[in-house]
Amino acid sequence: MNGYLYILQSEVNNRFYIDSTVHLEKRLKEHNNGKSKYTSITKPFRVVFRQEYKDMSSALKAEKWLKKQKSRILIKKIIEDKKLTKEF
Repeated sequence: MNGYLYILQSEVNNRFYIDSTVHLEKRLKEHNNGKSKYTSITKPFRVVFRQEYKDMSSALKAEKWLKKQKSRILIKKIIEDKKLTKEF
């Protein structure tokens, strides 16, 4: 089953939220309906980046790698380029 790495941006404070999932549209609705503890305070969100992977394991590895970078500059570059070029 395919997995997705995605980046959301809050329409309230412009902060980014990075996550991965199998069901992207369902997960976005959960974020915007306040069903996610972390994002419920700063909803609504919009998807600013999504990348599909061959499986959820690869999407999760990409998520962990990107979060570990702790770089807003890198996140903005990925969004601008519309691609995370690192392989997982």
